[in-house]
Amino acid sequence: MALGLLAEIMGWTADDGAEATREYAWLRLMSAVKYDGYSDFRAGVRFLESLATWLQQFASADRRAAYDFVKNRLVYLSFPELQRLIEAFVPEVVTPTIRAVAAEEMDVRPYEVWSTRAGFDIFRRRLRRTLFVGMSDGSRIDTLRRTNAERLSTEQIAPMMNIDTAKWRDLAAKLAEDVGAGGGARFDHVYLVDDFTASGTTFIRQVDGVWKGKLNTFNALVQHAREEMGAAFPIASDYHLHVHHYISSHQARAALLDRLVTAVADWKERSFAKVDVTEGLLLPEGLKLSKGADPAIWDLSERYYDHALFKRLEKHCREAGQSDMRRGYAECALPVVLDHNTPNNSLSLLWADTLGDDGAHPMRSLFRRRDRHG
Repeated sequence: MALGLLAEIMGWTADDGAEATREYAWLRLMSAVKYDGYSDFRAGVRFLESLATWLQQFASADRRAAYDFVKNRLVYLSFPELQRLIEAFVPEVVTPTIRAVAAEEMDVRPYEVWSTRAGFDIFRRRLRRTLFVGMSDGSRIDTLRRTNAERLSTEQIAPMMNIDTAKWRDLAAKLAEDVGAGGGARFDHVYLVDDFTASGTTFIRQVDGVWKGKLNTFNALVQHAREEMGAAFPIASDYHLHVHHYISSHQARAALLDRLVTAVADWKERSFAKVDVTEGLLLPEGLKLSKGADPAIWDLSERYYDHALFKRLEKHCREAGQSDMRRGYAECALPVVLDHNTPNNSLSLLWADTLGDDGAHPMRSLFRRRDRHG
């Protein structure tokens, strides 16, 4: 039924049965393999039904451009794909870093660390002195724990950054038991883990000269806990901070690196000695939509837009220095959908739902978004 409705909407007539057959095959495949798994589809509505409703908002002459955008430019990251990035995080990102630290301690080359039992023991202790902190639900700490059950202790993984004093003391006690350093055991490396960043703004930003974002919050929490607990606080004073996202846009990586340089120089009360940025998947710079490379969908995003979307998110948007939401938050203009939600940095045509008051176009979402800011 949904395929028949799509054929009617798109004008795939019986006179051109080959096109309909070709598109039916593609739609069935992508629905089954990826799109039907989107977590926010309503009961009884999967991808094909959502696509039909979404396409109907466009004039007949514009539907081909909208459909071609979905078929050729949309990037949908499913949970199995995200799970592969989570599984690769410790062996491919963390392990080389900690092995290099162990090699420096041993005064050998990194590939020689595991050639002796002593080297393996040093690496193991160094890895145990690494703390992993989830920045949001998207950090999928439960999956991180399960996939690293033989590598990491549950006592070095914190599901959220709001850690109370009792938990800090418990982390310190378990660390001392495992590494045999008594009350002097400290975490030397801390990984802040999140699923996706498109602009870097949520993680760190400056608004009217005031630093905001998750890193600023975490830094303040560590400073407060350190002052409260004194020598019992389990993070070293010169710890190495690592910012890791399973998925990052090219724009976000560049913004994070730039803002971190400024923050390191500007923050008088900085809890960490140094910081770096890593990601499991770096989206290519060319993924971002542009007027020159994507004129058809760019034109649709201009015409099929309701400014009520901006007004609903105005405070959030003005912090990013923007005056509309046609191309998503921070003008990221991404064609990206994650299996559990659509980033507001993606093209708003993908995720926005509005009523169309005052004569504006009522926007209809293809992948409905759960919004934290509106």
